[in-house]
Amino acid sequence: MTADIAIRVPEELMASEPAEVRGSGRDDVRLMVSRGTEVSHHAFRDLAGQLRAGDVLVVNTSATMPSAVDGTVAGERVVVHFSTLGPDGRWAVELRAPEPSGSTRRRTGTRAWTTVVLPGGRRLALEEPLSADGDRLWWALADTPDVPGLLARYGRPIRYAYTSGDQPLSAYQTVFALPSPDGVGSAEMPSAARPFTVELVAELVRRGVWFAPITLHTGVASAQAHEPPYPERFEVPVSTARLVNAARAGRRRGARSASPKGRWRAAMGAAYAEALGGLYLWHEFGDVHLVLPDENRHTPNCSCNGW
Repeated sequence: MTADIAIRVPEELMASEPAEVRGSGRDDVRLMVSRGTEVSHHAFRDLAGQLRAGDVLVVNTSATMPSAVDGTVAGERVVVHFSTLGPDGRWAVELRAPEPSGSTRRRTGTRAWTTVVLPGGRRLALEEPLSADGDRLWWALADTPDVPGLLARYGRPIRYAYTSGDQPLSAYQTVFALPSPDGVGSAEMPSAARPFTVELVAELVRRGVWFAPITLHTGVASAQAHEPPYPERFEVPVSTARLVNAARAGRRRGARSASPKGRWRAAMGAAYAEALGGLYLWHEFGDVHLVLPDENRHTPNCSCNGW
């Protein structure tokens, strides 16, 4: 729905470090709230004032893995970003070139059956690209089934050039993160929940807001224009499905409905313009955008907001 919205984020608006480094805590970020084309500005710590008893927040319990690991290809230094575990035991990976700053850049020219030597003498064979016309993401087979163990020993969090330095893995975990039995998690942080704290969650529960957990192991950053979506592992508990369905049923009884596609695009266009004009910070360490239904178009006694 946002495919027709083109924006350019200035470098100075790319959050380069966690909120707790530049401020007083991970919840020390701004919150922009959209209701249709109307936009208001708040502190994220005031989120409780934007929600109602009976609202449902769906949260991702996937933990972030230390998914970046050093390697070599024919003596050349590379960084492997492990993204997603496939059903056949292969991993979707991206090979990147290291930068002196500690971040990485796009590496081109990778070919099928390239072998990457990993720490501990392990090897990774790149077998086929995820898309027929791409060379960025590859299905690769490691010579050990315990890739999460290898990452735990030798890996570090994925970071990009807009960040100012390395951060501990804890900086990339959300308050909802839980370890999985097989050690698999997200390649990059499910960052929408990063500003939540235990104290805020407790306050929301006290006010009657429900939390519905799912697990979605997110892969590396967004696919490029020519790349099709790649699979990501997920799990939706029955209890979460029931809770969400109940909330939707309550919304229908309250005469809530989704905005027409054109109106949604106008709303997102207005929100992006407001965020840029208001100097909101972007990316995983940045500020937060909460999208709620346009209350001016519906009855005043609706039972549920949308997150």
